Amino acid sequence: MLQWTHQAQFAGYYMALEKGIYADHGLDVTILRGGPDRDQGEYLRDGRADFATRWLASALTDAANGIAVRNIAQIVNRSNMVLIVWKDSGITNVHDLDGRRVGVWKGQFRPPFMAFFQAHDIQPQIIQQNYSINLFLQRGVDACTAMYYNEYHMMFQAGIDMEELMVFSLASIDTPFPEDGIYCLQKTLESRPAACRAMAAASLEGWEYAAAHPEETLDIVMQYARGAKVPANRPHMRWMLTVVLSSIFPEYVGDWTVGRLSKDDYSRSVDLLMAHKMITDAPSFEEFVHVP
Repeated sequence: MLQWTHQAQFAGYYMALEKGIYADHGLDVTILRGGPDRDQGEYLRDGRADFATRWLASALTDAANGIAVRNIAQIVNRSNMVLIVWKDSGITNVHDLDGRRVGVWKGQFRPPFMAFFQAHDIQPQIIQQNYSINLFLQRGVDACTAMYYNEYHMMFQAGIDMEELMVFSLASIDTPFPEDGIYCLQKTLESRPAACRAMAAASLEGWEYAAAHPEETLDIVMQYARGAKVPANRPHMRWMLTVVLSSIFPEYVGDWTVGRLSKDDYSRSVDLLMAHKMITDAPSFEEFVHVP
């Protein structure tokens, strides 16, 4: 199960299925869409999904709420979360957000941003942001939450000159939440270890195929998006794929290990969420992360 609707963010899983990589690893896979109406933690807990993609912050929240999720692969090792600000609003640094109207997503995507505000002692006027950029475009808020691979580029396609905007990246301001990982329940690890190993390995192979064949991958992404009636266009999906791939495969050796969640990133994320009372406890790294 994906954590959002069909788009290039999940291209590697589509390619693993369409190119027979999952089948070669002995898996019969059905990809379920996510979205605002579906919670991946609940789908895992209730047995409606065997594996799910999840942000680390969301998975830690699941664990704190009694859902024994386990990380079997860390796909996106770099945060792509950003806050976008109108330059003419007078905001020049993160502390200028204090008291300002800021659109923030609800649900599983909110914790990293709230941790960011608390870490910098910022108390903006939080306005619920739905899953579009219209409130920001209509100047209903001074800043909004966004993904660099998604909403940021949407603004460009909406006709906004990037020179009109200022971008605060959570990754560059000490809020280093890794994003998409592949998760399952502890009981799945115990009862089906071979399937867990196969899911991790095949998914990574799918991403490697996507990186090596971007135009073919975009063809498949557009088929999934159109089949689900997602209003996607190929240039936007190309931007998304390029940015997501750069967050999976490091530019420099040593930035991270492909497919693995580092203990340092895990510990920093746990400490940040606990410091701001977003979770009250967390499993140990050794319990939470399973290396197939």
